[in-house]
Amino acid sequence: MRDNKLRMLSFLMFALGAGVSSVSHAKTLKVCYDQWPPMTIFPTKEVPERGVVIDMVEQIYSSKDYSLEYFEVPLARGLDMVAEGLCDMLPEYLYSKNSDNAFVYASEATFSYATAFVVRKSDSWRYQGIQSLNGKRIATGPGWDYSSMSAGYQHYIDDPANSDFVEVIAGYDDVVDRIFHMIKEDRVDLYADNDLVLQYVLNQLDLNDDLIIVRPGFEKQLVEMPIFSKQMPVEKRQDLINIWNEGRLAMKGKEEQALLKKYKVSLEK
Repeated sequence: MRDNKLRMLSFLMFALGAGVSSVSHAKTLKVCYDQWPPMTIFPTKEVPERGVVIDMVEQIYSSKDYSLEYFEVPLARGLDMVAEGLCDMLPEYLYSKNSDNAFVYASEATFSYATAFVVRKSDSWRYQGIQSLNGKRIATGPGWDYSSMSAGYQHYIDDPANSDFVEVIAGYDDVVDRIFHMIKEDRVDLYADNDLVLQYVLNQLDLNDDLIIVRPGFEKQLVEMPIFSKQMPVEKRQDLINIWNEGRLAMKGKEEQALLKKYKVSLEK
């Protein structure tokens, strides 16, 4: 009887130990991201998708047995959370050689985005350098930085001499939607952004009869990279970066196109 009790006790202790061990080895990736449809989306009951880039992150890390925990926050807060170690990564941030010391970039970009403009369908305007902006009413958001794509454009919208022609639209997550409606209503003339964002918003707002995307956009592409917190142990951070770099390379081609198609946008447009 005593032997049976000892055997049972030993079994229970082994099972408990195995359970604790499996919990301690569970891998969770904490991901901060901001709202930038269709690349990153705050899900709702009506639209549960999280966007092209978050789908990529999910596929890449879940294939390595990570579970993902998401924090949907404005970009500035997301950067702070990565710096503080509250998030392990943020999937898209403008690449800069002079980056903040609080994080480390991966080597593989999420995307290198072509830019474009949106104007009224009746407008024959096309971007032909900074001089072609003269007299056009330009929409932008507060503090938005275009300098990595076109230093000339950034200088133009920052120049006090052009302030009467630059409309800064404040807001949280509907700024681009409102800009599209303002262009339709002839309150501003043009807006520049990532080509995929323009495609997505145009479709979502059903404004294809009123507005048109015009290309080419700026001289340089917008390069967005994942960033990883320096608060993690170096070995863990490098492992996460390696998983991303290898996974993103493997997704180029058909898998990448399938994800874009899910959100009704295309690199070929």
